[in-house]
Amino acid sequence: MPAFTATAPGKIILFGEHAVVYGQPAIAVPVLEVQARAIVNARPGGQGINLIAPDIEISGGLEDLALDDAIALVIRLTLEELGISQPPACTLVISSSIPVAAGLGSGAAVSVAIIRALAGFLGHPLPDEAVNRLAFEVEKLHHGTPSGIDNTVVTYRKPVYFIKDQPIQTFDIPIPFTIVIGDTGVVSPTVKAVSQVRASYKAQPDLFQNYFNTCGMIAQNARFQLSDRRNPSLGPLMDDNHAVLQKMGVSSPELDTLVEAAREAGALGAKLSGGGQGGNMIALVEADQAEAVAAALQDAGAVRTIITTVR
Repeated sequence: MPAFTATAPGKIILFGEHAVVYGQPAIAVPVLEVQARAIVNARPGGQGINLIAPDIEISGGLEDLALDDAIALVIRLTLEELGISQPPACTLVISSSIPVAAGLGSGAAVSVAIIRALAGFLGHPLPDEAVNRLAFEVEKLHHGTPSGIDNTVVTYRKPVYFIKDQPIQTFDIPIPFTIVIGDTGVVSPTVKAVSQVRASYKAQPDLFQNYFNTCGMIAQNARFQLSDRRNPSLGPLMDDNHAVLQKMGVSSPELDTLVEAAREAGALGAKLSGGGQGGNMIALVEADQAEAVAAALQDAGAVRTIITTVR
């Protein structure tokens, strides 16, 4: 069997994080500058699936992983989907340039890359719908009660207007725009922030439902502005969305510092992106200001920045 390679991009949420778990719309886009990669090679004379993932210090057989390990789960789900109980001996090499627990969809990207590489190697490439469904099952390990937005954006590699339990809406960007991503360097598993918001919602349902509704209206407005080619109008909407997320308690001093630094450096708007409490923030910028805003973020403490064109 020939080797098979698959990649999957990162992602950022432009609008609607956390509220999307409660039925409100969210907008997310792929980040092609970072990606996960999975390569499957035949291993003649061997047995089973051997795993090499130096980024997370995995080297050994599939049977060595815990049953609730995300990589073990995605492999088992893929084999079950294909109806294969005894796969041919092979080596699966996994790598990723996507920061972990930073709101960039690293878990979903690794899952999608593995599913596609393994299915392709076994001669049964899966359609996007199946890849998305399997990756969503793995997301439950990462997020507890996932919205499904990460796996959807990563699978389809297109901007997505997402409402939980409704048909997927991918869309095109009429006019590309530039986003600078700033990483606080603070590791923040999404499941922790999601659980905190759920607890706060149960304690203050009316207040948090109002927050969710406001985020939903912001996302709806942003979708309209994008389709109407009014990209600069996204900036104030980002600022409004960040203010609501602060009230939800999912921002952090590091995120707020970077958001303010981006605005002071000329960004059209800025907000946290993803689960919050660390991880990444994003800033909408004019293309010729991207480097200056990235430098300002680094001066303000960002451990890395990524400049991406959304198209």
